[in-house]
Amino acid sequence: MQFYFIRHGQSQNNARWVENLSYQGRTEDPELTKTGYEQARHLARYLSQDPPPRSLPVPEWNPQNVCGFEITHLYCSLMIRAVATGTIVAKALGLPLTAWLDLHETGGIIAIDEETEERVGRPGNNRAFFETHYPDLILPEDLGEEGWWNRPVEEYEQRPVRARRVLDELLDRHGDSDDSVAVISHGAFFGYLMSAILDLPSMPPPWFGLSNTGIARFDFQEERLMISYVNNTFHLPRALVT
Repeated sequence: MQFYFIRHGQSQNNARWVENLSYQGRTEDPELTKTGYEQARHLARYLSQDPPPRSLPVPEWNPQNVCGFEITHLYCSLMIRAVATGTIVAKALGLPLTAWLDLHETGGIIAIDEETEERVGRPGNNRAFFETHYPDLILPEDLGEEGWWNRPVEEYEQRPVRARRVLDELLDRHGDSDDSVAVISHGAFFGYLMSAILDLPSMPPPWFGLSNTGIARFDFQEERLMISYVNNTFHLPRALVT
C-alpha cells in the first residue's frame, strides 16, 4: 500500500494567524480562503497527472511520483476545510470521496471564549448540511441531525489513541494490498499519526511541519516501511506556499 497524508488548503483561521499571530475571531469550522481553493486546484492537477508514455522507462518504485500517483481511494475528515479540499481532488481524480470521522483535527469542533480562553465542544455540521452542500460526499451511516462532533473537547490523552485507531483501520482496510490511498486531514493530527506509524513518544507528539496541501508519502511494504517524502509542495507556485 502507498499511503498519502495530505493537509487541507489554507483555511480562514490559518490566514488569521498569519496576519495577526492570533486566532482572535476564529471560527469553529472555517472554510477555505481564496488561496486555499487555489492550492486545492493545484493539488488536484498534481495528483491527477497522467503517467508517462509507455515508450519511456518506468521506475519500479517511482519514489517521487514522476510517473503519477494512481490514487485508488480518497478519504477526508468532516471538517469543512478538508471536505472542500477533498471535493476538488475527487472531481479531478474521478473518485468517490469518503468521510472518515477520526481524521479530524486535534480537539474536534471547538469554540473558544476570547475573554476566558475556555474551549467548548460544538456540534459540527449534520447530515442535512453535507447532503445539501456536498451531495457526492460518502457519509458515515450513523451521522444524524445532531452534528458529527457533538461532544466535549478532545483531551490530549485521547489523541494518540485516535491516531493508533486510524493507523490500525487503515492497515485493516488497505495494508495487504496494492492500493494507493490518500487522506485529506490536518496538521496537528499529523504529528500524532506519525508517532503511531514510527512508534515514537506521543505525549507530547513531535511536530512535523506540513504546509497547506503538503503531501507525505509512506510505502507499507511486506518487510519494511519506506518514507519517500514529507511536506511535498512541488505542485504549488512559491506565492501559494503557506
